[in-house]
Amino acid sequence: MAATFTRKGSTTRQRIIEGAAAEIRERGIAVFRLDDVLARTRTSKSQLFHYFPGGKEELLLEVARLEADRVLTDQQPMLGDLTSWPAWQAWRDRVVARYLAQGQECPLQTLLSQLGGRTPGAQAVVTELMRQWQAEITAGIRHMQDAGEMVAGVDAERAAGALLAGIQGGVLMMLSTGRITHLEDAMDVAIENLRADSSRS
Repeated sequence: MAATFTRKGSTTRQRIIEGAAAEIRERGIAVFRLDDVLARTRTSKSQLFHYFPGGKEELLLEVARLEADRVLTDQQPMLGDLTSWPAWQAWRDRVVARYLAQGQECPLQTLLSQLGGRTPGAQAVVTELMRQWQAEITAGIRHMQDAGEMVAGVDAERAAGALLAGIQGGVLMMLSTGRITHLEDAMDVAIENLRADSSRS
């Protein structure tokens, strides 16, 4: 059963999560210490363990959720407004710019590796991120279909899943090689294919 906190308690808990996220982004997971989080957020050890009874692992899982939310937040408002072809291009550019700015250090990937990517908590974070991301793309495709800008016969959810898989593959290649071109190509080809479908309708 999820714990409930007062408004002040929820604010303090969120401050600890954001402080831990900032520590990891600035200094890396290898030197991450709870004492540094306490100093940064002006909280005590008793407070930390009150809000995170599972200690460091529970806190890191919450930071992973925060970083997963940022993946989608960083794409807004473009991701939530895929209502024209220029809007799709703007979203593509926002995704590419986000990962260019991030570089080869991915906070979410680092956290999931630290937590163990196959643990139930880590898997739940990734599953929810991908579900929300795919749902946003699916909504965009369906809007374009309703507007007559994309062929109605396209399976919106399947097409969104394929596009998302291409993005993830491109991000993985960027993290491995430092090159953004695979991500750009994956998005460009997928969007070009959707446009081609519309021209044949």
